[in-house]
Amino acid sequence: MPNRCIRPGDNPDLTKERETCTFDTDELAANLYGSRRNLERRREISQKVSADPDFADPIPHEFLSREKAVDATAKKSKVIFQKWKNLVKPEEMPHLVNEAVGIQGFPLALHHAMFLPSLNSQADDDLAAEILPRAKAYEIIGTYAQTEMGHGTNLRELETTATYDKTTQEFVINTPTRKAMKWWPGNLGKMSNYAVVCCQLIIDGKNLGPHNFLVQLRCEKTHEPLPGITVGDIGPKIAYNTTDNGFLALDNVRIPRRQMLMKHAKVSPDGTYTPPIHAKLNYGAMVHVRAHMIYSHGHLLARAAAVATRYSAVRRQGRIENGGPEVQILDYQTQQHRIFPQIARAYAILFAGQEVRDQYAKTLEGIANGQADLLPDLHALTSGLKSVVTFMGGLGIEQCRMSCGGHGYSDASGLPKLYGVQIGGCTYEGENMVMLQQTARYLMKGVKWAEQGKSLSPSIAYLGKKSGKSLIGLKGGDITREHEAILETLEHTARRLAIDASQLWEKRIKGGECKERAWNGVTVEMNRASRVYTRLFMARSFHRRLLSSPSSIRSVLSDLFSLYLHYECVDMAQHLLEDGHCNGGQIQYLKKRLYEDLTTLRPNAVSLVDSFEISDRELNSVLGRRDGNVYEALFQWAKQSELNYTDVLPAVKNYMMPMMEENRSKL
Repeated sequence: MPNRCIRPGDNPDLTKERETCTFDTDELAANLYGSRRNLERRREISQKVSADPDFADPIPHEFLSREKAVDATAKKSKVIFQKWKNLVKPEEMPHLVNEAVGIQGFPLALHHAMFLPSLNSQADDDLAAEILPRAKAYEIIGTYAQTEMGHGTNLRELETTATYDKTTQEFVINTPTRKAMKWWPGNLGKMSNYAVVCCQLIIDGKNLGPHNFLVQLRCEKTHEPLPGITVGDIGPKIAYNTTDNGFLALDNVRIPRRQMLMKHAKVSPDGTYTPPIHAKLNYGAMVHVRAHMIYSHGHLLARAAAVATRYSAVRRQGRIENGGPEVQILDYQTQQHRIFPQIARAYAILFAGQEVRDQYAKTLEGIANGQADLLPDLHALTSGLKSVVTFMGGLGIEQCRMSCGGHGYSDASGLPKLYGVQIGGCTYEGENMVMLQQTARYLMKGVKWAEQGKSLSPSIAYLGKKSGKSLIGLKGGDITREHEAILETLEHTARRLAIDASQLWEKRIKGGECKERAWNGVTVEMNRASRVYTRLFMARSFHRRLLSSPSSIRSVLSDLFSLYLHYECVDMAQHLLEDGHCNGGQIQYLKKRLYEDLTTLRPNAVSLVDSFEISDRELNSVLGRRDGNVYEALFQWAKQSELNYTDVLPAVKNYMMPMMEENRSKL
């Protein structure tokens, strides 16, 4: 049987959907996760977590106060790292955490995502030898403190300073104003006792820019803040509330010289400064996170698509034919148009995420050998992907939530929490508009290099090409030719937008504006160029994955890729039409093909989301459960509410009942 999710007792509509599957879901899942062995390990971890009583949830987290939810999360985290740390590989840890703890955050998230990578990539051998073993053994817990209350992504304007004192060979760390306080670092508020702190390096009164320093925040024995340290939790957020995002003020805190992270940039005892071989090496931790968050955010969208697709298969409402039965809402074209592109985008993001993680690994390899030439391309690519993927994911999850009607508004669906966690990605690790500007600056250099006939890195090689064929005359029938024609059209559009933005910028400079003011006048166009550059990379990445996939799943991936291309082109129709490369008739053709794609994918929709291989525990959704038995589960959810929200009863007895009694006595 192609779909391996069918079980006795499942909702018959969901079983019927799985019986129409035309491919092996295990094959697609194995391709998605890299190998059959990786797939089996994923399942093994899911099963073991589900069977471990230490991870049981007597009360769903949704019914807990923040204090109790943080307590439950910390307890599970302790179990993970005492009982499980030697049972899983580092690359399996995110899945283990999602299964055991959930997506709302856990006490060691920043320790693994930022603190350890910062030390690994930026600490010199002596500091690494001293601190890394302790950090890896959880003798200490660390975070990464960069963002300030008044300054976020703009590192050049950070106010926290590290002033070198030659007489004592110490750095004096200081947050001189209220808005200079570090604000938002995860796990800073309560959990961490160390931090990598980003500060402006000051030597002999000269500001040498942002650099990272290791700072102890709390006593290792009492966990009380050390002298000069003011630290705490910033309070409730839209989501992610089991993570203790914090604030930090430093009042002339002294640290030894060797606690500057000096693998690349160095300060000698006499204050001599040696810069890194490439300026962006100091941003290694951020590039690391962005390279990995692409994949994780693709998985969030995949979860939302799974919930919406499965629920739409079991929910019946309305009739398409007079006298006919109520239909599955997945049969409505509007529902398909809402959900199916999110399935395609989730796959595209996951494929792009895997590819960019591989590029990050290659870049690290080069840096270890003294070559940083791949870093600028990776920085530009991860900046663009971070922005496009998080925004695209947020829109997609919201579409999935609305496609579930009223039930999507309930926490029972799991979708509000997914949206809250996903949408935070538009801001953390670089605000999205700023990230697009980072990409645009690289594109502007690429335009110049192309004009000069210089060699271009892979992600911007299209800037040096001539325009490919238009879609004019494309009539369908040859799917390979159609895919290539659309990809060439996206290349043409990305190239034109980059060149147009460059020319607009130069025109303003020639008109007398300084470079930065001129740049500010064309940033919307710059961002458009960055978005299309990024979406082109995603399309090319999907195409590369399609071509390298086994023949057994290539057909369904080709169908999904067609939907992805047609949907993206229709979404970007304005850009395709602007210079006449495409015409209105071609856009109509793309729409027609898009609607055909929806029909083609309809029999495989449930099986495509089954192939994401997300367990019920990880999905955490009454609506999206594997067996499709939604309505009984919704009632059980309501009974949980009756059990756990008894604290609202006094409100009825103390206020509502006396009011009603008083009003009745007046009649």
